[in-house]
Parts: sequence; structure tokens; C-alpha cells
Amino acid sequence: MPVRTLLGAAAGAALLLLGTAAAAPSTAAAAAPGESVTVDARGRIADDGTITLSGTYRCLAAGGTVFIASSVSRTAEDTVRHGIGGSYAVCDGKKHPWKNTGRVSGDKLKAGPAHVRATVMELRPSGILLLPVPHAVGERNITLARD
Repeated sequence: MPVRTLLGAAAGAALLLLGTAAAAPSTAAAAAPGESVTVDARGRIADDGTITLSGTYRCLAAGGTVFIASSVSRTAEDTVRHGIGGSYAVCDGKKHPWKNTGRVSGDKLKAGPAHVRATVMELRPSGILLLPVPHAVGERNITLARD
């Protein structure tokens, strides 16, 4: 199958899923009491652009796969955010550490001030789809320090 056709089919499927998720009644409510995610005040950036972010999370029972997603930008108002890894979460009501690592290409981010958003996200089965259901979101201005 030509690459252009494959990309078009993938983009169409993604739009269909997003449209279906947006049209479906939301299964996400505000974070339940006892659910949270924090971001540590300091992240790390290596010479090759690899960024490591960390914090803690707590979530309650979930019916699907849950993970911690994180992104970083220069400021909270910056519209360009860079996804930094993702890690699986255990939703047992206990506080757990999380750490995500990812590489940002080029010189997009440097050591110094940055803004991080972390989300505890569940992929909940709904028919043949997996709907994203956020459990908790945390944001913080941090310092990216050189390794």
C-alpha cells in the first residue's frame, strides 16, 4: 500500500475516533477525591535533548489501561508542547512515583525555566473503541537542569 494512502487512512481513522469520542457522552468527571498527580520542581535535560520529568500520582480503580502522560513547554502560555514519554500507572489508591523520559529534537528546549503538564489517563473500553478518560491533571513551573 502506498505510504500516502496509508497515512490518509490513519488520519481518517484518527479523526473518526476523535469525532466519536467527542460526540459520545463523557465518562470523565472531575478528579475523584484522592486522585492526584504532582510534578517535581526539577527536571533534567541531557546534551542530546533527552528530558526526564518525574513526580507522584494516586488514582483509584480503573476499568482500562492507565498511564501517566507528560509534556513540557517553555512557559504555561506557550502553544507548543513537547510530549515526554509515558509510563503505566497502577490505580490502587496508593501514592506512587512516576518518571517519563523523552527526547526533544533540535534546540527547542534548554536548561532553565519550563512548564510541565502531567495527566493520569485511562483508556477505557467502550464498544470497539478505547475512550480517553483523565483521572487527574497537574501542572507546574519547573527548572530543567543539565545532566
